[in-house]
Amino acid sequence: MPIEFTLKPAKQKQTKPTQKDTTYIECDDYSKKNEELQKLYTKLWEVADDLRANSKLRPNQYSTPVLGIIFLRYADHRFKQTKKELEKKYKGRRALDKRRFQQAGALYLDEKARFSYLLNLPEGENIGAAIDDAMKLIEFENTDLKDALPKNYSTMEDRILVSILKNFSIIPTELDRDIFGKIYEYFLSKFAMSEGQRSGEFYTPTSLVRLIVEILEPFNGKILDPACGSGGMFVQSADFVKEHKLVPAREISIYGQELAEQTVRLCKMNLAVHGISADIRQGNTYYRDAFDMIGKFDFVMANPPFNVNNVDKSEIADDPRYYSIPNVDNANYLWIQIFHSMLNESGRAGFVMANSAKEARYSELEIRKKMIEDGDIDVIISIAPNFFYTVPLPVTLWFIDKGKPDETKKNVLFIDARRIFSQVDRSHREFTNQQIEFISNIVRLYRNRTPELLKCSSELMEEHFPDMKYRDIDGLCKVVSINDIIDKNSSLNPERYIEVSNGEQDDFDFITKLNELYEKLNELNQDAKLLEETLMTSISKLLDG
Repeated sequence: MPIEFTLKPAKQKQTKPTQKDTTYIECDDYSKKNEELQKLYTKLWEVADDLRANSKLRPNQYSTPVLGIIFLRYADHRFKQTKKELEKKYKGRRALDKRRFQQAGALYLDEKARFSYLLNLPEGENIGAAIDDAMKLIEFENTDLKDALPKNYSTMEDRILVSILKNFSIIPTELDRDIFGKIYEYFLSKFAMSEGQRSGEFYTPTSLVRLIVEILEPFNGKILDPACGSGGMFVQSADFVKEHKLVPAREISIYGQELAEQTVRLCKMNLAVHGISADIRQGNTYYRDAFDMIGKFDFVMANPPFNVNNVDKSEIADDPRYYSIPNVDNANYLWIQIFHSMLNESGRAGFVMANSAKEARYSELEIRKKMIEDGDIDVIISIAPNFFYTVPLPVTLWFIDKGKPDETKKNVLFIDARRIFSQVDRSHREFTNQQIEFISNIVRLYRNRTPELLKCSSELMEEHFPDMKYRDIDGLCKVVSINDIIDKNSSLNPERYIEVSNGEQDDFDFITKLNELYEKLNELNQDAKLLEETLMTSISKLLDG
């Protein structure tokens, strides 16, 4: 029988803690809180969607203004909180000193930049122009946000803006300590679904990001995302640190690079809403390391664009981040080398990668083989199709660890997670908190670590790992030696190694299979082009004598 991964809502109470200073959450309470948040998200989304329905704006035009209103509401809430704290500590004007707000991790707001001021403007005022002025004042007082905030509200109807301001004013801040950050993330995901293909430039599904973070475990150190989009990797890293009773500002330093200026602005606003400080820079990562910090990062995490063509190889020939330039016109292995080279001697990387990369041939194979032989490949996870809003293709998660201990240095853990998912709608899937923790715990057991039971995964753990020790499981996971991997042409395809359970058959999805075949055809076309170029070069040499 196949292993069953369809998860029912957990009703059992968690077992008693096995780790010091770990907070255990009862599953029923956890689910109830999530239900309340979902109701709030839905209500706010309906209000924001009124802007689209009653204006001439396209989805990619109204998303940023709505996110800007969420930002204003957060900034106002945080300003009021900090003001009360400072007034208890200082007297008079000293309490309202801009530097004190910044030292407390809050944005300083001029009176006319506060959400409460905008909300109480009299009827007849130009609300759009007032919001634009508020954004300009915030940027003036907080230079880290210069040119990051939207300032096109004067082109929108005051009636709609007043409705959004009123409805966003009643967000129950007591429901969750990071309520504004979670609302912002929810809206990013909804806009990503609306915008389709373009959303891949800025958004990685949160459940995939959280799985990467849970496996990397960025407790402290320097974190880099060289294709940072809207900053989801940073948000989830900070949440991970907070969940483990640590303070992100003290434990992690965040660095991000992004090609599109509009996306850089989106990222800065997202991080500000979450109260996260970071160094985000605009630039083309293929050609420039914006921080000049090769080999200096503890963690690298990313969802790079797949199968990019036409990178100018003459411009990167002497770049120390690349120890081998692939012959094929595909940037996947440029990204992999960037991630690898930016790590320090004990650093870890986790990233999303196109399925074709795990068995790519010729020069790409040699790059992959070297990383395998060096013992730096740690974990490879196959993900089901339909996790992304842009394409239905399945993907692979790669994890690199330059500081692997001796007991795992000569092995790689493969996980086939294609049957682990929650169906959101007919064409979209995600991981639940329970599933993320379960997959992460497989990795923890492989690393001889104690599993975490914060998110109701105890039932799954007891079913598949009753002794809380790692074991190979047909259809799910297997540890494979480097020698065995090299013998299989350095393939990093989990399906090549993990036995299928008796009687288990893969679900056949025609559209997904067609997309996979199309991706394979592109790969073969690239191989043919390379062979043609090699052949023509050889013929030319023969003819030249």
